[in-house]
Amino acid sequence: MGNAGQTVTPNGVARRRPRPLSPLREHLRDTFWFAPAVGLVGAAVTAVVALELDGLLIETLQREGDYDTVSSLIDLADDTKSIITTVGSAMLTFIGVVFSISLVALQMASGQFSPRVVRLYVRSRITKCTFAVFLATFLFALLVQASYQGDTDPRTVRTVPFLSSIACVVMVMVSLVLFIAYVNSTIRLMRVSHVIDRIAWESFRVLDKHGAAGAGAPALGPASAEVAHRGRAGVLRDVNIARLVRVARRYGVVLRLIPRIGDFVVPGTPVLAVHGGTGPPPRALRYTVSVGVERTFHQDLGFGLRQLSDIAQRALSPAVNDPTTAVQCLDRIVQILAAVAGRPLGALRHCDRRGTVRLVQDLPGWTNLVDLGFAEIRGCATGAPQVTRRLMAALEDLSALAPEGRRSPLLRHRELLRQAVERHVREPADRDFALRPDRQGIG
Repeated sequence: MGNAGQTVTPNGVARRRPRPLSPLREHLRDTFWFAPAVGLVGAAVTAVVALELDGLLIETLQREGDYDTVSSLIDLADDTKSIITTVGSAMLTFIGVVFSISLVALQMASGQFSPRVVRLYVRSRITKCTFAVFLATFLFALLVQASYQGDTDPRTVRTVPFLSSIACVVMVMVSLVLFIAYVNSTIRLMRVSHVIDRIAWESFRVLDKHGAAGAGAPALGPASAEVAHRGRAGVLRDVNIARLVRVARRYGVVLRLIPRIGDFVVPGTPVLAVHGGTGPPPRALRYTVSVGVERTFHQDLGFGLRQLSDIAQRALSPAVNDPTTAVQCLDRIVQILAAVAGRPLGALRHCDRRGTVRLVQDLPGWTNLVDLGFAEIRGCATGAPQVTRRLMAALEDLSALAPEGRRSPLLRHRELLRQAVERHVREPADRDFALRPDRQGIG
């Protein structure tokens, strides 16, 4: 399985075509300032162009002696001036009110589900587009308002904001449409089913990007050198695969990523091992490793399961007591694990254009993913028969889908769940009920 940026060879080697902007694009999606900044710059440029066209239009009409049309444009611009003034004075207030409401809704969603769902709001395209258009409309209205002149003589007036006024009205209409879409998107963010579905979608997107991993770690031999992390401490978010492959090919070596994506690294921690040579100088590997304050979906295969487990645990806490949400999380966990049950996991090998392995990256194994999806939920579910029944059904379904060699961790979790229920549930009838497999929990 692959995507537009990689192909997969039959032996399980992921061959990526260079995509130098891929990490940058993902990092910009995790920021909230970029889209509004682009909107403000676009509004300024559009205003300059529109006002310049207005000036050219008036100049052309005056040169042709069509002063009646110029007078009509002046009257029309005066009529729209009140609209532009209202837009300029009200739009910024409107932005502040909408943003305040959004922060309250976001705080409620993060408290109910998990603080990590905030990134869904930050990465939302409709949210960024809405705020970008709102700010662009505000700035555009101010610039158009400043262009109005007191001269009403059609023979001497230099510019009449006719086209720019029409453009401002159009931007207001677009803002209203986007506001409706934004409200709908914010309401969906507060619905747990949408949040869980979004997390699952992001997980499958990462899975498609990873392609297929090799059946085992390649024989690289002993490492000739190690490259230590020299930046700030933080979570390893992603690596620039295309650049690392190019550097390894240039120096004729194979690089191996030592920590996994999502690990916390501190300065001095070895991040890359060099095999087959002395290795590139440190300056050649600059900006190839990205460290941040939190994990991201970009290259992190287990981050989706981590979020689903967090939401399920919070739902099972005594303060929330919402086992149905935990069952919904288990549904998606089963979906993700079923998708990787038959796939090779372990070492992901990235090749250059000639098919030579240049970068080896460790992925979570099957046992790691199963433990991540079930271990903590199982520990919190002993008092919720709806969840234990769904867990039993999930483990049975995955045992039927997984190859023979991958059933051991599933059987282990099933036995641990049975023992936990027997310890916490006294009545035999209740124990039998809690351990009966049911894909809906209790209907």
